[in-house]
Amino acid sequence: MKQLPLDMGLGAEPSFETFVPGHNAMAVAALRHWSAPSAPLYLHGPEGSGKTHLLSALAAQVRSQGGRCGWFKAQDPLPWAFDEGWTLIVIEGAEQLDAARQHAAFTLFVEAATHGIQMACSGSLPPVDLPVREDLRSRFGWGPVYALQPLDEAATRSALRREADRRGLWLSDEVMEHLMTRFSRDLSSQMALLQRLDHFSLAEKRAVTVPLLKKMVAEEGMC
Repeated sequence: MKQLPLDMGLGAEPSFETFVPGHNAMAVAALRHWSAPSAPLYLHGPEGSGKTHLLSALAAQVRSQGGRCGWFKAQDPLPWAFDEGWTLIVIEGAEQLDAARQHAAFTLFVEAATHGIQMACSGSLPPVDLPVREDLRSRFGWGPVYALQPLDEAATRSALRREADRRGLWLSDEVMEHLMTRFSRDLSSQMALLQRLDHFSLAEKRAVTVPLLKKMVAEEGMC
């Protein structure tokens, strides 16, 4: 069974409660109440739009109800073994599947349909634009399809301030501006950076400042 990804930002398993929906409230609501559908679900959007977080939250919800999950990424080595005891199968990175993994993914779709197992998939492209074989493309687009949008800058800043407050950190306007202009602006990357900054400030016994952030970046060898 594949290891489920951990949240890069909040240090715990992703959940629907820790997801900042922005313009994606409809998709979040659908996943929260998604139960034993007859057709697979597909999420698409650019990096940082929350695809992995939402699929992880769905998997966590399934496990909390006693179910089991299989998780496959486009880079995972073959073979992709099937387990009929799974309740949910997740496939990430649909647009990156090579020919062999397209065959493996199609087999999972067939097995899931045969055994009544949920499937939830994601990619950067909508199903109609996926560079995969036609029978697999139709499977990805067979059920509900939701387009996810990254948070805008104002919502990202607000989410960062809430998380900083939760951690007991004070982010000055100068630090916030540095975070937003010198690093990737997607929320998961910003949350991961904030988490590391929190740990670094504790280790250094110093308040969070731009010089402290620059020191952390230099020691980590980040760009």
